[in-house]
Amino acid sequence: MTGLTHAVVLGGSIAGTLAAAALAQYADTVTIIDRDRLPTGPEFRKGLPQARHAHLLLSGGARIIESLLPGVTDRLLRAGTHRSGVPKDVLWLTSYGWQRRFPATEFVLTCGRPLLDWMLRDHAVRTCSIALLAETDLLELCGDSERVTGVRVRDQRTGAITTMETALVVDATGRGSPLRRWLSALGLPHVDQDLVDTGIAYATRLFRAPKGAERFPLVNVLADHRSGRPGQSSTLVPIEGGRWIATLSGTRGGEPPTDEDGFIPFVRRLRSSIVADLLADAEPLTGVYGSRSTANRRFYYERLPGWPEGLVAVGDAVAAFNPVYAHGLSAAAHCAAALERGLRRYGLDRELAGHAQRAVGQAVDDPWMLAASQDLSYPDCRTDMRDPRLSGGSYQQQRSFADLVGDASLRDPVVSEAAAKVTTLSAPVSSLEAPHVIAALRRGAQYPPLTKPPLTAEESALVPAFRAAAVSPDRV
Repeated sequence: MTGLTHAVVLGGSIAGTLAAAALAQYADTVTIIDRDRLPTGPEFRKGLPQARHAHLLLSGGARIIESLLPGVTDRLLRAGTHRSGVPKDVLWLTSYGWQRRFPATEFVLTCGRPLLDWMLRDHAVRTCSIALLAETDLLELCGDSERVTGVRVRDQRTGAITTMETALVVDATGRGSPLRRWLSALGLPHVDQDLVDTGIAYATRLFRAPKGAERFPLVNVLADHRSGRPGQSSTLVPIEGGRWIATLSGTRGGEPPTDEDGFIPFVRRLRSSIVADLLADAEPLTGVYGSRSTANRRFYYERLPGWPEGLVAVGDAVAAFNPVYAHGLSAAAHCAAALERGLRRYGLDRELAGHAQRAVGQAVDDPWMLAASQDLSYPDCRTDMRDPRLSGGSYQQQRSFADLVGDASLRDPVVSEAAAKVTTLSAPVSSLEAPHVIAALRRGAQYPPLTKPPLTAEESALVPAFRAAAVSPDRV
């Protein structure tokens, strides 16, 4: 391709920011277009409806982000982001029991979503020469079924309509992406999709951590998907400013309340009351915020017989997951990495789009299978899917293997390390079948199951109800 090249990214959230960072190395100019007023600091905005809930940036995504935006991790940490080793710095009641706190082999970064979004976007604009076009509505794609040549947009403030010619358009508009409608208007056929919907709802409240507990470990109390009951969970996430985000979730029939009076009683009824006990001395800073946009949905754009040149879709616009598994941010990073690999090989040449879209499909496949296969276990899970791996004997076999790994990982450091790599999207699901992992599974767990949360003496002092129940995580 000759002459100056312009790439446009639709959507200014994390998926769009990372795609723009990848593109900035190959296009002369990159513009991020968003319908919101993009804040100049860590502020909430309309286009991030789940921003008040807990978000975890898993190590598999964090490493990719650092490679695309060198230095941004240090900026996040200096701003108060917490870095927790996995599993060492996590109190984790899984479906199978309490996870022993083996030495950390992976990590998770936690902060408020507004801080994460703003800092990544600010770092990208500062270091990659990316332009922002905010308060702009996306009207349609320009081109035909063989090539997308640009976008038509409207300035919300003036009403002016502009056609922007591009070498590449990246759709990172998230769950509400209009891409299927746009493709239909260009004459492309129906796009296959799968849906797995547990009806899970979320309720979140922000707290001031008690003095001395600002760096208390991340706490996850998960549902047992084998119980036959609605899945109810809670997570307590330390973030910047000495605050905790407490997020509750419940599948259809077990939804958490969104009123202040019902918040703590719901937490106390879960499989462990540790989150309720921690919140007893914490100061509420907000009311309760709810959310229901949580279904697992995947669009198979890579299956279209003729994908148009000049177009790539990434992030939630391709595959959106139940947020309880914390895979969305890191999956978006893997999509950006897939785009960057395509750019490295093809540049902005005509072969890029099809290859990159297939690579994005591969990038979201593992988190899709992890989330969808687990959610199918919950009662009244509603589905519209054709993925053969999610039904019949194949599904039962993989669930049995997942249960075997999940149980063994609690008590065996080898299996725990392998499982941590997969759950943090640092290694593919297929790595669980590596010879050393299979050998560990056959050998049997090295330690007995824990019957109490593995608190240190210092941590138990902050949770009076568990003071006598402390189990040192060092004595694994």
